[in-house]
Amino acid sequence: MSLFPIFLKLAGRPCVVIGAGMIAESKIESLLAAEARVTVIAPEALPRVAAWAESGEIVWEQREYRRGDIAGSFLVVAGTGVPAVDRAVFAEATEADVLCNAVDDPPFCDFYFPSVVRRGELQIAISTAGESPALAQRLRKEINEQLPLELGEWLMELGRLRREVLAAEGQSEGRKMLLHELAQREVCGYADCPSRVRAREHAEAAR
Repeated sequence: MSLFPIFLKLAGRPCVVIGAGMIAESKIESLLAAEARVTVIAPEALPRVAAWAESGEIVWEQREYRRGDIAGSFLVVAGTGVPAVDRAVFAEATEADVLCNAVDDPPFCDFYFPSVVRRGELQIAISTAGESPALAQRLRKEINEQLPLELGEWLMELGRLRREVLAAEGQSEGRKMLLHELAQREVCGYADCPSRVRAREHAEAAR
């Protein structure tokens, strides 16, 4: 089955995680990193998950899953490690047209959590469609070792420069070419940075 790659905005959206053990913990962490509004349903929780609840980062309902628990949610993770429970969650989600991931059970997943390399706002996500998470992790490590640590800061400066270019001149093929050119150059924060000088010169020539 062909997967549709997407980077999804979850900030403020209600997401439910069934389970709070080792299987679910990393998924909860990923949802929190995306600023989702997370509710966890589980009778017991690992110390880290309990700490998130105590600090108010998540809502923890300390009980077993019940049908109806996913009502109103945008996305669901079934991570109890008990196949019968996780598949019941997936079945309810399917009926409600809610996206669901039954962790480590690929046939019962609408989406997969990828292995991710991060440098600031740059994210490179790797998926094997559940065939081999170990391979995805290996590739993540290899890519991570090859990317400069300062790439996130460089991207931030490149984004600032892009916004300056967009504000300085209208839509044109020349502007598009300039943005591609700047992506090949070193970008820095000071006014006389060669990339910024190049952007100003292009804007002046376009007037």
